[in-house]
Amino acid sequence: MSLAGRLPPVADPVVHLRGVTKTYRIGREIEVHALQGVDLDIYPTEFVAIMGPSGSGKSTLMNILGCLDAPDGGTYSLAGEDVAKLGDDALAAIRNKHVGFVFQTFNLLPRLNAIENVELPLVYGGDRRQRRERAVGALEAVGLGDRVHHKPSELSGGQQQRVAIARALLNDPAMILADEPTGNLDSRSSAEILAIFQRLNAMGKTVIMVTHEPDVAAHCRRIVRMRDGVVAHDERVASPRNAQDEIAAGIGAGDE
Repeated sequence: MSLAGRLPPVADPVVHLRGVTKTYRIGREIEVHALQGVDLDIYPTEFVAIMGPSGSGKSTLMNILGCLDAPDGGTYSLAGEDVAKLGDDALAAIRNKHVGFVFQTFNLLPRLNAIENVELPLVYGGDRRQRRERAVGALEAVGLGDRVHHKPSELSGGQQQRVAIARALLNDPAMILADEPTGNLDSRSSAEILAIFQRLNAMGKTVIMVTHEPDVAAHCRRIVRMRDGVVAHDERVASPRNAQDEIAAGIGAGDE
């Protein structure tokens, strides 16, 4: 499978930001201008890395993209919906429909096994049998079909992250937001996680990943660099590294 950087198809952006700002207040006098006028379009089927030093605004941007926080100014449209005009219920609905989240710390409940953790987004709705079938299918999609009854303590870090990815896939979102998904993993496990993201991207998922590791970003097809609350650089990657090939060659994501 070729992972060569290619221009997105002619389509409306799934993410459209114009002049987005965000300021946090600490106490009565201190203001932190986390975002200072961000313009960004991300199109369906893109695989984008968001990079930047601490304080660059990348985490704030990710929270806004995932509708976990709201901008103070500017406009943000997600899948054609003006997020600023949505109430809390509508915002939660569009988030659940369009976005799957993957975090560095996995966020699995230790008392639940893999399939129960994956089922959590649907635990209060839908038919139990259908919910279980979807959870099993998601775990099989990330290579954990034989670990469905294992609890987090019985899984490696890489396997726990795969459970988290399966949970993110349960509602079949068009977009995956991954915040430092390889940050707690060794090189081999990191490559396995990146191979899953590349496979999902090849299947049509839009993947947006925050990372501070250049070796990880090199597997994406586009790199957006943040600095001082704005997009400082935006580049396409001509020849992204192929994680599956690296695994086959015995090379981890952080190896050269």
